[in-house]
Amino acid sequence: MFFPHGNHGKVSDLGIRRSFYYWRCRILCSLTLGYATFYIVRQNFQVAAPLMLRELEYSRSQMGWAFSMFALIYGIGKFVSGVVCDKTSARYFMTVGLLGTALCSLCIGCTHSVILLALFYALNGAFQSMGWPPVARLMVHWYSPQELGTHWGIVNASHQAGSVIILLGGSWMLVHWGWRTVFIIPAMFAFTVSAILFHRLRDIPEAMGLPSIEDMEGLRHTSGHEDTEVVTLREIFMEHILPNPSLWYICLANFFLYIIRMGFFNWAPMFLQEARGASIMMSGLQSMGFELMGALGGLCAGWVSDKIFKGRRNRTCVYFMLVLIAILLIFWMVPTLSVITNTLFLFIIGFFVYGPQMLAGCAGAEFSSKRAAAAGNGLTGMFGYLGAAFSGWGIGKIVDMWEWNAMILFFAICAIISTLFFALNGRILRRRHNPGRIP
Repeated sequence: MFFPHGNHGKVSDLGIRRSFYYWRCRILCSLTLGYATFYIVRQNFQVAAPLMLRELEYSRSQMGWAFSMFALIYGIGKFVSGVVCDKTSARYFMTVGLLGTALCSLCIGCTHSVILLALFYALNGAFQSMGWPPVARLMVHWYSPQELGTHWGIVNASHQAGSVIILLGGSWMLVHWGWRTVFIIPAMFAFTVSAILFHRLRDIPEAMGLPSIEDMEGLRHTSGHEDTEVVTLREIFMEHILPNPSLWYICLANFFLYIIRMGFFNWAPMFLQEARGASIMMSGLQSMGFELMGALGGLCAGWVSDKIFKGRRNRTCVYFMLVLIAILLIFWMVPTLSVITNTLFLFIIGFFVYGPQMLAGCAGAEFSSKRAAAAGNGLTGMFGYLGAAFSGWGIGKIVDMWEWNAMILFFAICAIISTLFFALNGRILRRRHNPGRIP
């Protein structure tokens, strides 16, 4: 037993609690630093893309193919990584992924071959897919459902932190030192962080001899299995994924949401420079604002889903998406705006895109149970990045044919479809919790 009775038991109880909360704080900080670094050696490609496009003489649709291939490999890899991560150590898995993506970034910065550049960028997608599944696995094991949304939002904000760092630092390096340094210097930083990650990160509580989060908080266990048991592939698919309509609706909602999210992620610097007349540094600052407000949106959505809607993530998503639809339609109808107004719109869009994006991943992990959390989150992410794959080539083609304003209208249509799937998921959940009531 973890909590024996008597005076000695009280001392033991206090020591276990201190150890548990020390380790989960340390792991939370390690995950936040680690995943921020994944983004530093990921969004550097988007920062360097405008100068690379001119130097390598690519069209926008050809550059879009590079974005699409990365997203496709990343999306499929994220599901595969989720399945593997549920069966292995999150500490080793995340460290190897960061080392691999740092090496790919270094190779991109050093190569002069377009073919090798495309190959290393595609390989980078595979290593990048190893970043988030360990986060999903550890978060559901160290935090209860009543606090998961808030803390998931904290770690989720790490990718905006990484994006802000590379958007500012990368834009400066791009202007002063050229596009290759935007890959080489972040790679050196990532090598250092991977060593820190290996030293600081650990696995689930039970693997460290600590009680589960259910035992710590006096919660009911939701699985008939021990959480330390290795889940089999058959259990992942036949028990946690295939017969799970809630998970599939979240996946479909995430597909259309990621077209918007990755559309701005990939194309915002080029869009702002070509369509809205921004300079390289100004487009970097505006894109940074999009990411910063996205971090705030994720934190806000997590808190609202925990404290106001008591863990009902889908309801928060629907409200956020309704506002996003309205903002995108206004942004589409008024294509010529001042720098300040453009910046304000990007801030608001970032806030309302990243709130549902964060909660979709959190819900995907929760709906799959703790034993298959990384796989469920990976499947949600895979659908998201299938949408992102379309946003690469698809948006490039839309812009080549109908110019940039058509991209904004297309995003609004995707937001409407995504909202419908979030709402359908809510209907499924109401039926599950109120079987005798017609929702």
